[in-house]
Amino acid sequence: MIRKIKQSRSEKIILIFLISLFIFSLGSFFIIKNKCLLVKDHDPKKIKFIHPENIAILRAPCGNVIIELYPNISPNSVERFKMLIERKEYDNVAFHRVIKNVLVQSGDTEYGKRENLNYAKIGNGKSKYGTINTETDNNFDFGKGTVAMARTYERNSEDTQFFILLKDAPLFEGEYSPVGKVKYGLDVLKKIKYDNKTEYILRPDFIETFRMLRSIN
Repeated sequence: MIRKIKQSRSEKIILIFLISLFIFSLGSFFIIKNKCLLVKDHDPKKIKFIHPENIAILRAPCGNVIIELYPNISPNSVERFKMLIERKEYDNVAFHRVIKNVLVQSGDTEYGKRENLNYAKIGNGKSKYGTINTETDNNFDFGKGTVAMARTYERNSEDTQFFILLKDAPLFEGEYSPVGKVKYGLDVLKKIKYDNKTEYILRPDFIETFRMLRSIN
């Protein structure tokens, strides 16, 4: 006759601990592999905007980034930005420069396209549209969520590239052309791939699509 051996209290505790550890490890692995799991994806069709004609929707890997453009502040820059969006120039363009919790930069339509990504030249691309003049406003608050045209060290060199701030940057005031601010989806941008060792990203994330609201309604 085989006697049933009772587990001791300590053995039960160890077993429960091991099972809990396994479940926790599995859950952590799942979350790490699914970086978008806890990010809210905002549907622009369910939001009422005061100026819908100035709303742009950037689709990133983890969801929508909803941006309100400010043509009254930087009319020429916003006109260029809208034109690039409407011509789908930003689709499949890399977030080639990312500083964790500071900013994300994209918009190199020459060297940043998914199909012809050029790591040696990305960030230095030019477009067929030429450069435009810098439009600065010393009273504009370069706070978290600001969208602005990127440029070289020289003023009046804005073309297609832009950056979005993930934190306040008052030193940028009077230096760059602001085109708008993120209204919804800042958390989406914080999930863009970054590298703690460098600003320029190997195997970067990409803009999936970029559309004006009126074109998707």
